[in-house]
Amino acid sequence: MAENAVPAGAAGNASPLAPPGGMRVFVQVLVNTAVANITTSFLWFALVFWAYLETRSVLATGLIGGAYMLFVAALSIPFGTLVDRHRKHRVMVGSSLVTLTAFIVAGILYLLFPESTLIDLGRPWFWVFSAIVLFGGVIENMRNIALSTTVTLLVPTERHANANGMVGTVQGIAFIVTSVFSGLSIGLLGMGWTILLAIAVTAAALVHLVFLRIPENEPAPVDGHAPKVDLRGSIAAIAGVPGLFALILFSTFNNLIGGVYMALMDPYGLTLFPVEVWGVVLGVSSVGFILGGIVIAARGLGRNPVRTLLLAVIAMGVLGALFTIREWWWLYAAGILLYMALIPAAEAAEQTVIQKVVPFERQGRVFGFAQALESASAPVTAFLIAPIAEFWIIPHLATDAGAQAWRPVLGDGEARGIALVFLVAGVIMVIAGVLAFASRSYRRLSAFYAGEPAATVPAAAVPAAPQPAEKPQSG
Repeated sequence: MAENAVPAGAAGNASPLAPPGGMRVFVQVLVNTAVANITTSFLWFALVFWAYLETRSVLATGLIGGAYMLFVAALSIPFGTLVDRHRKHRVMVGSSLVTLTAFIVAGILYLLFPESTLIDLGRPWFWVFSAIVLFGGVIENMRNIALSTTVTLLVPTERHANANGMVGTVQGIAFIVTSVFSGLSIGLLGMGWTILLAIAVTAAALVHLVFLRIPENEPAPVDGHAPKVDLRGSIAAIAGVPGLFALILFSTFNNLIGGVYMALMDPYGLTLFPVEVWGVVLGVSSVGFILGGIVIAARGLGRNPVRTLLLAVIAMGVLGALFTIREWWWLYAAGILLYMALIPAAEAAEQTVIQKVVPFERQGRVFGFAQALESASAPVTAFLIAPIAEFWIIPHLATDAGAQAWRPVLGDGEARGIALVFLVAGVIMVIAGVLAFASRSYRRLSAFYAGEPAATVPAAAVPAAPQPAEKPQSG
């Protein structure tokens, strides 16, 4: 670390990581990233809806979801290394350009083949088409790693939790827009027009991003041969913080359970609702995401974000176990709303801890490493649970004996097999959260977070933003 490194927040509210006008620049970056994420999620949701409606295969949707998370897991560490070694603006522009190219290729493929050929699971073109769309979405995910580091770069340390809450709010808005319009687009326009819309909006966001300026100097060059995948550097940065590895492993386990919902939530919803209605229901219930993000943006995460994370996970487990206990549409919708209200707290807590205790110049690698582990867990569950649910649990609950055995717990309905999987996954999540509270790693990381000064970077690494200085604000 350079000799002129200065602790963030050492000069009142004016952190060297938060140049004058930095918050204003962060908001612009956040909005642009939100538009890009909305577009990729829009096409991703549409692909899942289209695949399930055309094939009625839980296996197909589970494999698509698992493949997406597998792509994210495989590429997150290289993404994190790129974010650390290049200017954030350059990384964002490059990822958007690759995403746009992938969507254009998918559009050309859609024009070249009849839809009946593309949707045939027995032919390779469905999987090629899906892989291209998913690749475009995964590359766009590099921007999320870069966005997490711009919180440290542009926002005062004491407002990191609030900024992460803003990210959660924007993600909630994006989820609502995505859910509603993906269902409507597939139901009313079809897959072809959906791809065209995604291409147009991705191109517009890229044009805006090109003219956006983030105040940041070129990262310091790396001496000698620099590995493209700096796994050793990621592990070293994590190992330097007591309990941080345990936090990432806990989030990884949480995502392992989350893979159940990724594989089966849409099939369950599409059992209860037509696709147009399901998209609207999912969108409206996702208001919880916005409400949770607003609360974090306004009030922060409390003195101990690690504690907040564990409490949120336990509550999510309770909701996940109960929101399909009966096949009532309002119970499912309300459960999703409350579940999503807790997601911003869990995600913001992990990010806030990393942003404070990890040096800025290594945050990309740490965020990438965490994302790789956490994302790798979900495909394992999705790939396992989709075939198990389709070929064993769902058929068993459809028999008279299976329905009778589980009726006292799950009631009656068409999708009781999926409900049983949700129940078991939720109980496991609650147990894991309770055990984490009793762990030594929880106590060590909580103590380190409370006593460690904010992450430092060379004070000269961030030039002043061209905007006028903002009035200092309290956290």
